[in-house]
Amino acid sequence: MNAGAHLNAGAHLNASTREGAGMPSPARRVEPATSRTATVQLVGFDELGAEQLDAWHRLRAANPMLDSPYFHPGFAAAVHASGQPVRVAVGRDERGEVSALLPCHRDGSVLRPAGWPGADFQAPILAPGTTFPPLRLLTGGARSFHFDHLLPVAAGFEPWVESSRPSPYLDTTGGLDGYLGRASRSGKENMGQARRRAAKAERTHGTIRFTADTVDDAALRRVIELKRAQYQATGARDYLALPGRVALLSGLLHTRQTAFGGLLSTVYAGEHLIAAHFGIRSGRVLHWWFPVYEPAFAALSPGWILLRELVAACPSLGIERIDLGRGDDEYKRRAKTGEVWVGQGVVTRSAARRMLRRAGNSLVAGARSSRLGPQLRWAAHRLRALNR
Repeated sequence: MNAGAHLNAGAHLNASTREGAGMPSPARRVEPATSRTATVQLVGFDELGAEQLDAWHRLRAANPMLDSPYFHPGFAAAVHASGQPVRVAVGRDERGEVSALLPCHRDGSVLRPAGWPGADFQAPILAPGTTFPPLRLLTGGARSFHFDHLLPVAAGFEPWVESSRPSPYLDTTGGLDGYLGRASRSGKENMGQARRRAAKAERTHGTIRFTADTVDDAALRRVIELKRAQYQATGARDYLALPGRVALLSGLLHTRQTAFGGLLSTVYAGEHLIAAHFGIRSGRVLHWWFPVYEPAFAALSPGWILLRELVAACPSLGIERIDLGRGDDEYKRRAKTGEVWVGQGVVTRSAARRMLRRAGNSLVAGARSSRLGPQLRWAAHRLRALNR
C-alpha cells in the first residue's frame, strides 16, 4: 500500500475510534506494568496492514496520554508521504497480538522518532500499563535510538532518560473566559494588552480580520518565509531548509479532518498579514507548531493578538487544549495554564557512547553560564558527532 493510501486508510479507520474520548489535560506518569511487549520488529510504513493500523487507533484511543496529534497515524503517514521514509517498530505480546507501535526514521545506524526534529512529542503507541523493551529497537544494524521529547508513557525507558524539560500547554476549555479563569496573572495581563493593541492596530492600519482555520497556500508560503527568516536571524537550525519538510506542511494544510489535520490561522490588519500560525490538530487537541509575525508590526505584539483570538475561537473549533511544545520562550511561560515533562536521551548498548553523551551534556550546561560558551559548545558538538 502506498503512502497516499495509508493516509486514506488512517482517515477511514479513525471514523470508528472513540474520537475525543479521554482527552482531559493529561496527568503525565507511567502506569504500573500490566502487559509486556515480548517482541519488536521494524517494518516499513508501507508494509503496515489493517491489523497494525487498527491496533494503532485502538491503543491510542485507550491511552489519554497519547491524545496529541503527533501520535495519530496520520502524522506518520504525512511525514512518510513527504519523502521522509518512516519505519515502524511493531511490538507484540506473548499471544502474538500487536501491543505497541513506534514510528521512526533510520539514518545509518541511528533511529529517531518520526518527524524528527519537528516532533514535539514522542512515545510508543501502547495501552496504559504496557511495558516496551527499548533495547529491542536495536536490531538489523541499528545501534542507537535518540529521543528529545519523550513523554513518560511506557515503562522501560527510564534508564535511558538523561534529562527532562517542561512542555507547557493552555487549557482552553470554555474559550477565552474559561482560559482567563485559569491563567496566571501574567497570562491575564498579556491577553488584556493584546485586546488593547488589536484596537490600536485597527485604528492605525485597518480592520482586524482573524481567520481560525483557512486553507490558503499563499498564506502558508508566507508563514514559511517568515519562519525561515526568524531561524536565520536567531541562528537557529533551519527546519524548513529541506524541501520535504515544506511538502509536509503543504500536505498537512490540505488534510481536512477533525480527527487529524493541519490548521492555519491568520490575523490581518487591513491588508497586512501581521501574524499567523500553522499547527496540527487531532480531536480536541491543537499543537502550536509554527507561529510567526511580521517584524514591521512587532510593537503591537501581534503574536499575542493571534493567540488571544485563537483561544477565543477554540469552542467553535472543538479544541480544549493547545500544546505549546517544549521551549524557554517567555510568552510560553506567561501564557501556560500547565505543563508536562518530556525527556531527552539515547537508547544504546554502548557504555562508551553513553559516557560521551553525558560529557557532551555537561559541556552544554557549562556553556550556558560560562564566558567560554562558544568554545564549549564547539567541543560539545564534536562529542555529539563522535556519538553518532
